[in-house]
Amino acid sequence: MKTLLRHLLILLCLLFCGSSLADDEAGVLRALNDYLKGTETGQPAQIKNAFHPQAQLLLSHDTKPFWTVSMAQYSSWFKPLNNRNRRGKILSVKIDGDIAMARLKITVAPPYQAYIDHVLLKQIAGKWQIVSKTATDQSAQYKNKKILFIASSASFHGDSDLPAGTSFSELVYAYDTFIKAGYEVDFMSTRGGALSLAYVNTSIPIHKQYLYDPEFMYAIGNSFAPEEVNASEYQAVHYLGGSNAMYEVAEHPEVQAIAMTVYEQNNGIVSSVCHGTAGIVNLKLSNGEYLVANRRVSGYPESFERAGAEYLKEFPFMIGERIEARGGDFRHGERNKPFVEIDGRLITGQNYLSSVAVAEAMIEVLEKR
Repeated sequence: MKTLLRHLLILLCLLFCGSSLADDEAGVLRALNDYLKGTETGQPAQIKNAFHPQAQLLLSHDTKPFWTVSMAQYSSWFKPLNNRNRRGKILSVKIDGDIAMARLKITVAPPYQAYIDHVLLKQIAGKWQIVSKTATDQSAQYKNKKILFIASSASFHGDSDLPAGTSFSELVYAYDTFIKAGYEVDFMSTRGGALSLAYVNTSIPIHKQYLYDPEFMYAIGNSFAPEEVNASEYQAVHYLGGSNAMYEVAEHPEVQAIAMTVYEQNNGIVSSVCHGTAGIVNLKLSNGEYLVANRRVSGYPESFERAGAEYLKEFPFMIGERIEARGGDFRHGERNKPFVEIDGRLITGQNYLSSVAVAEAMIEVLEKR
């Protein structure tokens, strides 16, 4: 009886603590989103709701090294329909009891400027509010170009219990290449939220680097759902591989619409690597033709798969066969060697070893525009 009671008490504690943490996170995100959306759309009332009335903002000024601004003064600067194109996103959040710290990136244009905000929040009378904010200009470090990484939310092969996930190598090698070139990367998955990962190996230096990078892990732990993405903001989409890329992506209408908006309306790039090429097989141009028709395309070929493997029986199609059926010219190189096909604004690679080369090819095309 005592053991049963102890287990019940532990369960209740876990449920209560879990609920409390979830409530705190929701409260912090609500305050941060009120700040971001209020300043994006010029809504002083929404901005005021994000801040405590006595909050102080330490901002940059050409002649004042220590320039503090009140919340009331700050919110008065934002008027409906009177703002430059302003966007903000959360880079990281850390909650400790009734206080929290957040790091945000804010961009405005034209002309393009980028800022990093450090925000302090506190729970006061049951409500999370921003009590302090400071910012620094980081415009020189960033380009006004954004890449959207597309991943599957699937964690298993089809309806089986065989685990599947996004290739961590394909994720970090491409991400690292874009970030070092000054590009901004956002993550979208078919259902949003935390990405399912595969092939994580901390013996690989770049894996360890990003596995312990809190901002990177926050980003892939909070990927956008398709309905949260504004396709007009991106110059390229990049379909990530890993065996879970065979599921949910190719048939997702919102994902397809985003990719083709970037390609046709933004004059942008569609790219993929390894099994990520499965995601592009159903993309259609506005004239009804398949994107891959009469194009050179690479991806992970069936001949490289483990013949007879249980996971392979779950695949809804084979990448090479489907590309050829759509009128494309499917190509690949040697096993365990990089191989990339560049056909205009369609750039594809056969495996994780091609990730850097695909990203570099994309950057070269984007820099020429």
